[in-house]
Amino acid sequence: MHRFQTIAVHAGREDFGELCVHAPPLDLSTTYPIADLDVAGASFDALIGGKHDAANPIYARLHNPTVARTENAIAKLKGTDACVAFASGMAALTAVLLARRAHGGHVLVVRPLYGTSDHLLASGMCGLEAEFVAAEDIATKRRADTVLVVIETPANPTLDLVDIKTVIAAAGEVPVLVDSTFATPVLQTPAALGATYVLHSATKFLGGHGDVIAGVVCCDETHAGPLRTVRAATGGLLHPLAAYLLHRGLPTLKLRVEAAQANAQVLAQRLAGHPAVNKVFYPGLGTVRNAQLLGTQMCGPGTLMAFELAGGHAAAAKVMATVKVMTPAVSLGSIDTLIQHPSGLTHRMVDPAAKAAAGITDGLLRLSVGIEDVEDLWADLAQALG
Repeated sequence: MHRFQTIAVHAGREDFGELCVHAPPLDLSTTYPIADLDVAGASFDALIGGKHDAANPIYARLHNPTVARTENAIAKLKGTDACVAFASGMAALTAVLLARRAHGGHVLVVRPLYGTSDHLLASGMCGLEAEFVAAEDIATKRRADTVLVVIETPANPTLDLVDIKTVIAAAGEVPVLVDSTFATPVLQTPAALGATYVLHSATKFLGGHGDVIAGVVCCDETHAGPLRTVRAATGGLLHPLAAYLLHRGLPTLKLRVEAAQANAQVLAQRLAGHPAVNKVFYPGLGTVRNAQLLGTQMCGPGTLMAFELAGGHAAAAKVMATVKVMTPAVSLGSIDTLIQHPSGLTHRMVDPAAKAAAGITDGLLRLSVGIEDVEDLWADLAQALG
């Protein structure tokens, strides 16, 4: 069994020798010629029914070889049977919710999580009743019609950690979805701990260069089939060019995460000592919920942090307006450092009481640390903090 970095470089390239290529081929076809009608019909049934591939791809909404190679590569990195790729992280979450809707109508959700995920679940637009609970209350809140438990760890934006093993035990037979975007496959392996679905906004670290929007769900083949059926019916497919860019980003994933994590550890320590900062939320400082899971569930503190400014909203707006090296923008996990205001941007649609309960204040900024020189990053932050 090869180690992570070797898999990251070589996964999804198994047919390159047969094709006599060295770089991943990019297939932009929207439709595929039909030589045999009976074979095509059987292929159509297989793909609509959730199979990974068939003798004839038929149509790009059903199957694309470039996307399939990327899915294969990510599944191998995650150690799962399958990976199903979507046009965005939200399309991926929506597909899971629609697939589970066939089994019941109730979902348990642990806050905080990404603001748009929170909004999608709270709105009920996928036909499911979302009940927001504390992780320790999952066992008592579980109902006969509960079809999914949703957690995000580390949580967006407070970096709180959720004990995956404990949640899975409390969920019983109910499948658990773990959004592991912040941790990346480098730092956390929820499937190995028993998670049914592992979701990544692949826009972030997996792509890693700010030039692709994508989402993936890693799971076993039994649960992957219904996701492919939903994807085919709703059209939430990943474009092959996006899949190509995503595949390109995988070989450097570990290198990028480790470099950015080293920067983040320095910045977190310095921010913690700055007089303009009330608190830094970072697993490596032990300042987040369940920080003791660092070193067991999660093998490194990661590249993201949040920090609360003493001056509230005005101070946060000033920092975002005056950084020069860092980019004031939403998203995360890119090679460059991004800083944003969760309360006013990514979590703007979250219920105000829920934001307050999670500690998402008007003075909170989220920092996604990149791979620039750490001294340049600190100089930029220091001048912005004033």
